[in-house]
Amino acid sequence: MKVLLAWSGLTATVTLVTSMLSTSPNSGRPATSPDIPSTPRAGIALHAPLRVSKAPLRFGARGMAIAALDSTVQRYCGSCHNPTMRRGNLNLRGYRIDLASDSMATTEKIIRKLRAEMMPPPGSRRPKGDTLTALAETLEQIMDAEPVNPGTRVFQRLNRAEYERAVRDLLNLQIDAGNWLPLDTKSANFDNISDVQSLSPMLLEGYLNAASAVSRMALGDRKAASSQITYKTSPFASQHPWDHVEGTPYGTRGGMVVLHTFPADGMYQLRVNVGGGVGRPTEDVDVSIDGERVALLHYDRGVNRNSESADLPLGADYLLTEPIAIKGGQRRVSIAFARKAEGPYEDLIKPHEWSRASGATGAPGTTEPAYLMDVLITGPSKITGISDTPARRAVFTCAPREAAAQKACAESILTRVATRAYRRPLTPTDRAALMKFYEQGARIGGMEGFEDGVRLGLQAILASPHFIFRFEREPASAKAGSDYKIDDIELATRLSFFLWSTIPDERLLTLAQQKRLSQPAVFQAEVKRMMRDPKAEALATRFAGQWLRLSDLEKVQPDAFLFPDFDQQLGNAMVRETELFFEDLVRKDKSVVTLFTSDSTFVNERLARHYGIPDVTGTQFRKVAYADDQRRGVLGHGSVLVQTSLGNRTSPVLRGKWVMEVLLGAPPPPPPPNVPDLEQTAGAKEGKPLTTRERMEVHRENPTCKSCHNFIDPIGLALDNFDVTGKLRYRENGALLDTRGNLYDGTPLVTPTDLTTALLKRPVPLMRNFTENLMAYALGRRVEDYDMPTVRAIVRTAEKQDYRMSAFVMGVVTSKAFQTKRADVVSADASH
Repeated sequence: MKVLLAWSGLTATVTLVTSMLSTSPNSGRPATSPDIPSTPRAGIALHAPLRVSKAPLRFGARGMAIAALDSTVQRYCGSCHNPTMRRGNLNLRGYRIDLASDSMATTEKIIRKLRAEMMPPPGSRRPKGDTLTALAETLEQIMDAEPVNPGTRVFQRLNRAEYERAVRDLLNLQIDAGNWLPLDTKSANFDNISDVQSLSPMLLEGYLNAASAVSRMALGDRKAASSQITYKTSPFASQHPWDHVEGTPYGTRGGMVVLHTFPADGMYQLRVNVGGGVGRPTEDVDVSIDGERVALLHYDRGVNRNSESADLPLGADYLLTEPIAIKGGQRRVSIAFARKAEGPYEDLIKPHEWSRASGATGAPGTTEPAYLMDVLITGPSKITGISDTPARRAVFTCAPREAAAQKACAESILTRVATRAYRRPLTPTDRAALMKFYEQGARIGGMEGFEDGVRLGLQAILASPHFIFRFEREPASAKAGSDYKIDDIELATRLSFFLWSTIPDERLLTLAQQKRLSQPAVFQAEVKRMMRDPKAEALATRFAGQWLRLSDLEKVQPDAFLFPDFDQQLGNAMVRETELFFEDLVRKDKSVVTLFTSDSTFVNERLARHYGIPDVTGTQFRKVAYADDQRRGVLGHGSVLVQTSLGNRTSPVLRGKWVMEVLLGAPPPPPPPNVPDLEQTAGAKEGKPLTTRERMEVHRENPTCKSCHNFIDPIGLALDNFDVTGKLRYRENGALLDTRGNLYDGTPLVTPTDLTTALLKRPVPLMRNFTENLMAYALGRRVEDYDMPTVRAIVRTAEKQDYRMSAFVMGVVTSKAFQTKRADVVSADASH
């Protein structure tokens, strides 16, 4: 009953905070707020702009008369962007440059298109000379004269990745938050954007369940009931006779490695389900715990066939270990086949790679080695105690046997853990609340009361709104609509979740508590320290992974008949290549331009063989030079090329759209309704298979499609020498590829190098788009039109530093948007 009351208290606390937030006048409000004015305001500009006054502006950038620039807009833009046609849902009739700041959204849209040189569109009349550049510069100077608006945001909560990393740093424990928390909603490409981080009873229940489970995983559970957990292999993972899975013993092939949490010291049993084995019906299966063999199982195909039990895979053979004594804690469990022979198994049809997906084609003349389907771990039984583990050492910094000292020790433990978890010093109320949970657990626990009390206190910490939510309190002195600086504690949290995707470390928290973090010299030193820390890998796996949409690679499974060599290990290697590439850029403070121009990358043997790079062996990734001049930067990475393909063919449209949307920040409009898909275009003509380009040309004969495809197709065709799996090719359907085209500005394109060169002729849109994405990820809100002066200022500063990564990071974290907020404007209705 007392435990139930404790749960009720936790739930009530979270529900109360949720209720308070939901009734806040700013709760759930989109980042684009009606309270944020877009009209000119008095203030200090970011740089030396044109002076904007009540007197009409006469001259703009490069000495161009404002009247002449107004005429340019109406003559070259107004023919399409007028009340009748409204191309791009934009009407420029009556638009005045000297009043550009009154039409912020329209002005920023014009600047974006002009800087990318996408307007006027291909085939349209264009003004001579540098008129368009002068127009863009004039509009930017007018907009940048406006005072900086830092914006605001609703509270943030820990998403899956942040929850996992926070638990790792708090408790030295690896978890999968997906076991309890639903998928995170994305906005502006990222999963940490506050205005879509909605709350629901299911989500709150997930956090409560996670707190209960994680506290037991960390400290162990002497009262754990026997349970069953199943781990499955992917059908797209290769278990080839000479594929060694990293983490399994040397001399094995295939199988899997899992990190399993054993709740207590006791007896456990493993059930292994094996399929395949056509042509090689016998195998030995090695079962190891933390690298030490605990069982060797013999597999005879068909001997232990699953046919009657509903919980066993039909057609597989199951193998059972004897009960095994295993100590509690997180341990690495590996199950793999003993490698008995060298050389090919698939002797006729498939001489290369192998996976269950490609092996299911049923082609004659092949053999099928045995493969692991899943592993079920059952236990514990006959519990003997709880062993020391890294997680227990992280929590129990003291463990007195005397009852008198236990309470003081527990208070010390909970205070230390909660201070880091809450990311601030505790109040007396915080301590008292946690000690109530300790006392309740200690009473229930009996002989093990001390540990049970600490566990319940830890559970309360992990379920607390102060851990789950990232609150930023508005000062009582802040006037509605005014700007105020966030305090050092909040600044430390923002900085840590931006660079590390986790809670601040002790050094950062100490500086914040001393109110020294906001001192410019101290702040910049901390930023540099944090970027050198291994935890800064989050900028690669979290920021770059989402910006470049690496997770989309999982959505594309190349056709097993056409591309039997593609497997999950190769796909994973492609993602890891891009992550390591970006991590190297951060760690060595390289220029962001190298994202597009680098002639080297990171590969292991499997990926190097796929790219045609010689002399690379082993599973370890290392930096190597490309074997030819076709691959450069991320546009040569398989992670990008596969995600922009279809399962059975390349897609120049998807690849062109990806470049425009992800790199240039200028996505094409969605296709109009009732336009037939390319797949509906005939695939052959007079019995001859058509190439993708030939089918696209037929598709583009529709005038409705042509205007947008003039932008998209030449970009994608320049990358069409890479097939669905990112492998270099020169033919399609037996015909030589024709990748010739013209970029929307008229630049001829044939190769990926031509495309990279053409894009870097105008680095401004590339660098601004990169900054927008970095800023959105850092702020936890979408970048709005009023943020663009800050974006432009950051890029100008970075240009002077050769676009080095540190220049962008420092520009974001020292910006007013990162260090200040605008106080909520409370409506008349909300104030009553």
